[in-house]
Amino acid sequence: MNDLAPQSTILSPNETDERFVSDFLRQSAEGMAHFAQDTAAIAVMHELAGRITQSLAAGGKLLVAGNGGSAADAQHIAGEFTARLMYDRRPLAAIALTTDSSSMTAIGNDYGFSELFARQVAALGRPGDVFLGITTSGRSPNVLRALETAREMGVLAVAFTCANPAPELEADIMLKATSDWTPIVQQLHITAAHVVCGLVERALCPRAGVP
Repeated sequence: MNDLAPQSTILSPNETDERFVSDFLRQSAEGMAHFAQDTAAIAVMHELAGRITQSLAAGGKLLVAGNGGSAADAQHIAGEFTARLMYDRRPLAAIALTTDSSSMTAIGNDYGFSELFARQVAALGRPGDVFLGITTSGRSPNVLRALETAREMGVLAVAFTCANPAPELEADIMLKATSDWTPIVQQLHITAAHVVCGLVERALCPRAGVP
């Protein structure tokens, strides 16, 4: 027998683990069910889709930013616009401000982390564009600063945040998740983004036979 053969590390779930999984899935389902009944959030999704549609139709673009998991969501959302979501169609202009390591490290080093997205919004944004800042805590200084910069420039400032964000979070349009727990907030944010992208896709690139 080979004494160096790797040993299996797969463990049978214990009662505590099973309870954790069951509780998490229950909270996830409940969070989505509450979100589906949130008429204010649904109205925001429709409004945002309409504003993004207007911007893109006029030659504008969508800028998206966030930290950590929300940075990944920013890239995810931009990718849905530039590639496709529900069906094949022309690309739609969207940029994630979380992907250029040279720009981000230069800004962070020279101006501080709080300016990470604001400088990029100032450089790339134009009046009529849309900036979507994602902050699951509602307190991310660099997202709040970027939203402020967007509003000063005439860029539509949109925030995806939690149920109870910081009072200083200001945006032209704000979508609040029906939770303050980060995993559920992130789940609801990407769902809302899919809804919005799907509505924009249908408006700008209608496809016969799509219900």
